[in-house]
Amino acid sequence: MGTRTTDTTATDTTTPEAEAPDKTTPEAKAPDATASDTTASDTTASDTTSKDATTPDEAAASDDAAATYATEGLPEEDAPRPAGVAAGAGAVVAAGLGLASVTGTWLGTLMAERQTLLGQIKLQTGKTTDQIAAVYGTPWHTTALVNGVVAVLGMLVAAVTLTRARATWARALAWGGLALGVLGLVIAAGMYLDLFAAMPSMPSTPQPGGPPMGH
Repeated sequence: MGTRTTDTTATDTTTPEAEAPDKTTPEAKAPDATASDTTASDTTASDTTSKDATTPDEAAASDDAAATYATEGLPEEDAPRPAGVAAGAGAVVAAGLGLASVTGTWLGTLMAERQTLLGQIKLQTGKTTDQIAAVYGTPWHTTALVNGVVAVLGMLVAAVTLTRARATWARALAWGGLALGVLGLVIAAGMYLDLFAAMPSMPSTPQPGGPPMGH
């Protein structure tokens, strides 16, 4: 009987020792749970950083969009236009050509003097006998022709400028050049067709042997 009691006691005593590893199992698993939590925190931080970061392309696109919005908000006359300088220069040229067609040009004067010289040469060589037409009429018509060409050029430049100009001052200057060109063309046409004054003519001389004057 005493022997059996001793064996039972030994068995009961060793049983808790065998179960000891089971009690330490949760403690061994605790570091794994902590490591997984740390990894999740790092993943969340990296996602937040990637969302906050902005690439250079996205920054440039946002700047372009802001500039476009600012430009669209400006009035039509204040918005930057590459053709603004060319339109202004065209308006000035049109006004200058229109004014020159009315007042005359250096080229017209030079061509008229050349025709006068040619007329004198023709008279001296006997190629023509109409002194007025050779010395006065042809130079007059040459001046009118040059002024008409300048007027047409001014009108063309003014018309092109009006289709491109947006600034008020450029359009006003182009309209002024167009009006002067029309006026210069009308004057040139009148000069060439002798509408303002008839061509002078030599008075008729009495025939030799005719009746004396006063009878």
